[in-house]
Amino acid sequence: MGRMIPVPVLLLLPSILARADTPVGPVEQQPVNMTAIFMFFLFALSTLLITWWAARRTHSRKEFYAAGGGIPAWQNGFAISGDFMSAATFLGLSSLLFFTGADGLMLAVGAVASWPVILLLIAERLRNLGRYTFIDVVSFRLAERPITFVAALGSLSTVIFYLVSQLVGAGKLIQLLFGLDYIWAISCVSTLMILYVTFGGMLATTWVQIIKAFLLVIGGTIIAFLIMQHFDFEMNQVFHNAVATHPMGSDLMAPGGWFDDPVSVISLGMTALLGFIGLPHILMRIFTVKDAQTARRSAFYAVSIIGYFNLIMLVIGFGAVSLIMFNTDYQTVAGGLTGGRNMVVLHVTHYLGGDILLGFISAVTFATILAVVSGLTISAAATIAHDLYAKSIKRNKTSEKSELLISRCAVLGIGILAILAGIAFEDQNVIFITNMALAVAGSVNAPALLLSMYWRGLTTRGAAAGCLVGLASSVGLIILGPQVWVDVMGMEKPVFPYAYPTIVSAPLALVTMWLLSVTDKSHRAHEERAAFAEQSIRSETGIGIIETVRRP
Repeated sequence: MGRMIPVPVLLLLPSILARADTPVGPVEQQPVNMTAIFMFFLFALSTLLITWWAARRTHSRKEFYAAGGGIPAWQNGFAISGDFMSAATFLGLSSLLFFTGADGLMLAVGAVASWPVILLLIAERLRNLGRYTFIDVVSFRLAERPITFVAALGSLSTVIFYLVSQLVGAGKLIQLLFGLDYIWAISCVSTLMILYVTFGGMLATTWVQIIKAFLLVIGGTIIAFLIMQHFDFEMNQVFHNAVATHPMGSDLMAPGGWFDDPVSVISLGMTALLGFIGLPHILMRIFTVKDAQTARRSAFYAVSIIGYFNLIMLVIGFGAVSLIMFNTDYQTVAGGLTGGRNMVVLHVTHYLGGDILLGFISAVTFATILAVVSGLTISAAATIAHDLYAKSIKRNKTSEKSELLISRCAVLGIGILAILAGIAFEDQNVIFITNMALAVAGSVNAPALLLSMYWRGLTTRGAAAGCLVGLASSVGLIILGPQVWVDVMGMEKPVFPYAYPTIVSAPLALVTMWLLSVTDKSHRAHEERAAFAEQSIRSETGIGIIETVRRP
């Protein structure tokens, strides 16, 4: 029997087909930047060499999923921060600050606020209890097959949404630089992504992340420095000129530029806080280090780099308002931004540093996208091959060779699915699409992870039902909300009025987990509660890191 197409993809098919039938015309863009194109190809060649080097050292599951578990703390910290500093952050957050003002800070604050939770409550326990994925941890004392299946659905939904946001940014970037049609642009990026992950595994992905995180911090610092220099190093002048230039005026610095009702603002904050706690590709990096102490140090390095980077984005977002908002060099004939709403940071880079700086930042941005999509793809491949195939279907009775083969086949399938969804979401701000991923992660993964580690009463029945409720409510309300129902599917009015459903879906998941766990009086439930003491000892001491032996 052939594999069925997931329902969300079926819902998006009309918009995908409509996009595909659109005649391909000339792309409105700046003159071709040969410096940017040269640096673009230079980086692509460098990363392919890294992949070749890593492929020679990637032969086992542990090497493919966790780079052998020997990445030092500072390297892993850069790699984790690289996962956070994605196209959604670099392109999307600057664009969000540029167009909507202070509301964009909610995302930056929520993301940084999630890291102390990861640092203090999750990192060490996660490393002590798991092997390759966070599902290893969730299923530690619960029945493996049901909880693995439902948790994997949530992880895959999260990864697909997040992956699409990166590909949209990549497609727009290549479209701007090369004049290629958008479909060809994201197809090229997906092909490179498949090559990196299929052959290089986590080792190649980690080193691409480290290099791009370092370059991105350097590049962002240069742009912020040039902006501050333009305003005589007076931050007040940056804000003052932005307010004087922006059509919103003083409202630029007030809440309401993005969302004008408190429910949406609270839901956005919950999405950022819980979402980053539940992102599977970031949690997976905790397993690439040798022990729990190193995992905590990795998280400390990561939160330091991320905090600094968010300050840079604040300067870039508001500084760009004064410099390019009404600059005709960066506007289309219709008055929009050349290349789309996500190109703010590239245009302000060109304004400040010309073709050379734009070439460097474009290559770094492309590196950012490739590194993040590679991390996302390997996370999805691990979920399919390790969690679903090896643990749930084969019940840990499979060879490493067959599991790696399934992983590499999954990479190909994920790449094709991401291209289709990327076409459907072409005109969306990448930060909006990323927040869809965060909403699913915060409604499914975060509640299950936190309760499995810290609540004795959690049972398989409660965890499985809660994950399903969180997944169904978050994905369902996203589809019925304004960003998909109206913007993507073309309906007149949304069924669900709020862009992000976390304020509804996360509490629903938590209440379901609690209610069905406390009412579970089965023999298995008593065994699972008793096993919590053993889990706590292992999670706190790291003694006997598990090769999970499961109840049926």
